[in-house]
Amino acid sequence: MKKSPAPENLYLPDVESHESDGHYGKMIAMARAGGMVPPGIWHLFAFKPRMTDALSAFTHEVMRGPSPLSAGLRELIAAYTSRRNACVF
Repeated sequence: MKKSPAPENLYLPDVESHESDGHYGKMIAMARAGGMVPPGIWHLFAFKPRMTDALSAFTHEVMRGPSPLSAGLRELIAAYTSRRNACVF
């Protein structure tokens, strides 16, 4: 597996440096231990988990819930959109 490129700063140092022992904090630690750069959104989820539970549930429903589009096609659309926005997906 190829290592992720170095991310740009989130410009939210308190969020990015926050240590969390919750679900997303553990995911961040595992990604870093594997030499990978965790997605920036994980830092937000780890920083304020109660506030981001709704965003996580919404995102999961949009990407995996019932839809005329397959989950794979939705992932492809998200990846294409991210690339067009110069965002590492």
